[in-house]
Amino acid sequence: MATIKEIEDLDTWKDSRALNKKIYTITRRKVFNEDPDLRRQIRRASVSVMSNIAEGFERNNNNFFINFLTIAKGSAGELRSQLYCCLDGEFITESEFEPLKKEAKLLGERIGKFIKYLEAYQSQPGNVSRTTVKGRTRNT
Repeated sequence: MATIKEIEDLDTWKDSRALNKKIYTITRRKVFNEDPDLRRQIRRASVSVMSNIAEGFERNNNNFFINFLTIAKGSAGELRSQLYCCLDGEFITESEFEPLKKEAKLLGERIGKFIKYLEAYQSQPGNVSRTTVKGRTRNT
């Protein structure tokens, strides 16, 4: 297994980046000019996922990292909700909505599993809260 040394090594961060790119691509469409607040909100939720993963990781403290991952997971849920707004407002089609919703849901689930992994690691004897994820094996 590969070793985690920086945020770019985290699969959850890579996945959130890929989803963010898709959100930005879709929200560049002219139809989103009708509701710039919706465009800003869905973009903020998408950026929040990857940003919170990064910020928590860079704190070099698993307790902080778990907290920021929890926020990222919440933002993935917010992103799904915003996708429903886009669908209901006819900014995106059902065929565009479904894969994006599924991707956001799976990302939230993966973040949740990563949180549980870190919590289990923290609970092992000798692993104190200041132990960092850096240098351990890649999350899957």
